[in-house]
Amino acid sequence: MFKTMLAGVRTFVLVPLFFILTLGYALFIIIYGLIDSRSRIFGRILKNWARIFLKIPPVTFEAEGLEYADPDTRYVVVSNHLSTFDIPLMFAALPIDGRFLSKKELFKIPLVGTAMRRVGIIEVDRQAGRSSRSVINEGVELAAERGYSLIVFPEGTRSGGDEMLPFKKGAFRIAIDTGLPLLPVAISGTERISKPGSKLFHRGHAKIRVLPPIPTADLTNKDDLNTLVTSTEAAITSAYEALKQG
Repeated sequence: MFKTMLAGVRTFVLVPLFFILTLGYALFIIIYGLIDSRSRIFGRILKNWARIFLKIPPVTFEAEGLEYADPDTRYVVVSNHLSTFDIPLMFAALPIDGRFLSKKELFKIPLVGTAMRRVGIIEVDRQAGRSSRSVINEGVELAAERGYSLIVFPEGTRSGGDEMLPFKKGAFRIAIDTGLPLLPVAISGTERISKPGSKLFHRGHAKIRVLPPIPTADLTNKDDLNTLVTSTEAAITSAYEALKQG
């Protein structure tokens, strides 16, 4: 009972304060972006934003396999998806400058939407008439030109911490289309911090494991896509189960 009350106090007091801080970051990004739209400072801001967000519950974490994530290489990062805290965890833990796909509704938030576009977050409109794959590839190419990796959750939605959901093929098509290597990542523990159906953020510990990258330069969607999806899903599932047991 006490833990629930403490989680409620931290959530409903600190989250509004964090949103105000987010607006401040957004305003700075918008103004600074007028001077230098490709500044590396945006990546540092995102990592700092993520670390502060992780302090709300608070969340501690341990990371393994970081040697596989080369800061000078661009990847399509694919990971299982458990909760709201997966993205800030990856920003904080991985030594790469990553961006993610975000639904168009978030871009309607004043200041925040403009700042998201400025830092290279890729807007996805699933109702758009154009091929979403084409639109996403354009965003990925622009992100790659700026030196950003792309973070994608191929389950398509949060699994909630039970069994992983089947992987969709979109992220793997993107990797093959662009020739960027895949960087598989397994996450465990964040589902206990932001529980399905609850608005409260609970104190917790998360684990993240980076697996060896998978080259895609010589692969084709016709011949290699299904095998790539199956093998990557199996590797992440195995790592996820190991993290849960550990």
